[in-house]
Amino acid sequence: MAARKTKIETNQSHSKPGESAARVFAVNERINQLLLEHLDPAAWRAKPPGNVRDIAAIFTHMHNVRVKWIRLTAPHLKIPAQLNRAQCTPQQAGAALAESAARCVEMLAEALGGDGRVTTFRRDGWGRPWPAGIEMLCYMLAHEGHHRGQVCMLLHQLGFPLSNELTSGMWNWEKLWKEFGWPGPGG
Repeated sequence: MAARKTKIETNQSHSKPGESAARVFAVNERINQLLLEHLDPAAWRAKPPGNVRDIAAIFTHMHNVRVKWIRLTAPHLKIPAQLNRAQCTPQQAGAALAESAARCVEMLAEALGGDGRVTTFRRDGWGRPWPAGIEMLCYMLAHEGHHRGQVCMLLHQLGFPLSNELTSGMWNWEKLWKEFGWPGPGG
């Protein structure tokens, strides 16, 4: 049996890797903000089943890990202050995440933009640095997506399920890109 070749349509007007990475991370952050905007305040500190972080601790962890990435990878950028998970409010978390996302966007633009300022990505002090590249963006997105998934699951388990409108909106990247005034991927 002969193998079928699949034709893949491509758009020749691709943006530069640094610009694309920065835009993708900005949309990623918009999804975090959507979750925070639609979060029932009672869910923020609700005790989850088992020995796991509550939602406040998850969002503060996401921000604090970003701060570490910036400090270790791009110390020349303004390093945001870390959050205290025991005292942080949803509004403080939203503002801090917006700030750390802005620095991550700058870091990614420099790392994948080829200007030579960010040449390695350090995930942690214990890990070997990686060359700056698309793997850096993938790692950052995987970390964020993992924790967003935890938040969504905990909200459901705690009796605060997300609306279908919100969960669908988290996957509507075309709409999210338009919120920024961008034509969308490949456009």
